[in-house]
Amino acid sequence: MLKKQENEVAIIMVPFPAQSHLNQQLQLACIFSSSYDLPVHFIGSATHNHQARVRANGLKPSDIAKIHFHDIPTPDFASPAPDRNAFTKFPSQLLPSYNACTLLREPISLLIRDISSKSRRVVVVHDVLMSYNVQDVSSLHNAESYIFNCVSVFFMYSSFICVPNGMPIPLDEDLLKKLPKLEPDAPEEINKLVDFQLQYRDIRAGDLYNSNKLLEGTSLDLMEKFASTQNKKQWAIGPIFLAAKVDHVSDKRNKCLDWLDNQPPRSVLYVSFGSSTTFSDKEVMELAMGLERSKQKFVWVLRDGDRGNIFSEEARRFELPDGFEERVEGVGLVVREWAPQLEILAHSSTGGFMSHCGWNSCIECITAGVPMAAWAMHSEQPLNAFFVTEILKTGLLVREWKKHEELVTASAIENVVRKLMASEEGDEIRKRAEELGAAVRESIEKGGASQLELDSFIAHITR
Repeated sequence: MLKKQENEVAIIMVPFPAQSHLNQQLQLACIFSSSYDLPVHFIGSATHNHQARVRANGLKPSDIAKIHFHDIPTPDFASPAPDRNAFTKFPSQLLPSYNACTLLREPISLLIRDISSKSRRVVVVHDVLMSYNVQDVSSLHNAESYIFNCVSVFFMYSSFICVPNGMPIPLDEDLLKKLPKLEPDAPEEINKLVDFQLQYRDIRAGDLYNSNKLLEGTSLDLMEKFASTQNKKQWAIGPIFLAAKVDHVSDKRNKCLDWLDNQPPRSVLYVSFGSSTTFSDKEVMELAMGLERSKQKFVWVLRDGDRGNIFSEEARRFELPDGFEERVEGVGLVVREWAPQLEILAHSSTGGFMSHCGWNSCIECITAGVPMAAWAMHSEQPLNAFFVTEILKTGLLVREWKKHEELVTASAIENVVRKLMASEEGDEIRKRAEELGAAVRESIEKGGASQLELDSFIAHITR
C-alpha cells in the first residue's frame, strides 16, 4: 500500500446528513485511513458524527479511532416523527436537518483552510448534496475536491445524462419496456435543495462511485466518455466497506446473530427497509401475516424511518397480529433496534433479503451473494430494484413500481417469500447471486479491479 509523509496529503470527508450517506462516507474514510495510512478528517454536526459512529456497520473501533471527527456548530433544527400515513414514502421529516446543513459553508470553509495551511495538498471528498458547502475549495491553491456518489452509476447516467439531454437510455427494447417510470415523489422543497447543490458540482476534479466494472461496466464506460468531455476523472472503487471481506465480527455480539447461529444454512429471510422507510399500521399487519403464512424463517427489523436527530426519537409501538411473536417463535425473530446488516447478510444462515433497494443495501446484498426480494419505496430505489431483478437477475420484485400506491397484501408477500426461499426458481436466483457475490468480493482483493481503481485514486491524490 502507498504510504504518506507527515502532513503531505490530508483527506477531508464532507457527508450529507442521511444514514446511507453517512455510512458510506465513514466506510470510505476508514479505508483511506487504515489501508493507506492517510490522515482523514470527517466533518459534520455533533449529532450526525455521533450517528455515524454508533451505527458504524461492521467497522472495528480501532479503524474508527483513526478518523479525526470535527463537530461543526449547526443551527438547531426540528426533528419531527415520520408520518406513517403519508401518501408517499419519501422521508419528508428529514427536511429540517437537510436545510440546516446548507448553513455550514462558512465553518466548513474555515476548517478546510486551516488544514490546507498545514498540508502539501488537501483532498475534499464530499457528497454531491454538499457541493455548495465546499465550493471555497476552488479558491485554495493546494486543494481539490471529488464527489463520492452514493447511488448506482446506472441511475446517475440514466437520470443525469440521458434524460436531461434527450438521449436514449442504453438498454434493449425488452428491458426499456420494463424500466419503471420515475415521477418526483419528494416535496418541492427537497427538489429545490437538490437543484441548489447541483449548481456547484462542477468545481470537482472527478467522481468516485460505490460500484465496480463487474456490476456496471457499460454504465461506467458511458459515464467515463461523458466525463472526459468535461475534463473530469472517475474511479469505480466499490464495494467500499472494509468488512466486504467479511472477516470481522462486532465486539458486541447482537442477539439476531446468536439466533442465526442456530438456523440451517441459507434458510433465513432478512427483512429490513433501511433508515428512511416508515410503514402504516395496515402495511405492518399485512407484512406480518405474509411472513407467518409463508412458513419460512425470517429476521424482521421492525422500526420507523429516522428522524433528523435519531437521538431524540421515541420508539414507535407497532401493532402486530395477536399472538404473532409467540406463534413464530423459533421460526421468526422481530428486531426493534438498529441491526448489524453487513454481518447478518454475511451469515451462512441468511438465504434472502427483503429490501427497500437503497443502493447501500443493494451493494451490501450483492457483495454478500444474497438474493433479494426487491420492494422499492421512493427516490431512485425503483431503478435499483429493476437493476437487481432485470439486469443482474439476482432478485424478485415484491411488487411492480406502477402499483406502488396500492397496498401490498399478505398473500402477495407470502407468494414472493416462498418463491425466493423455497422454489427451484429461487434456488437458481440464489446460485446466480452467490456466484456474483464471490466475483465482487474478489474484485476488492489485492490485484482485483476495484482495488486497482482505489490504488489509482490514491496514487492520483498523492502525486
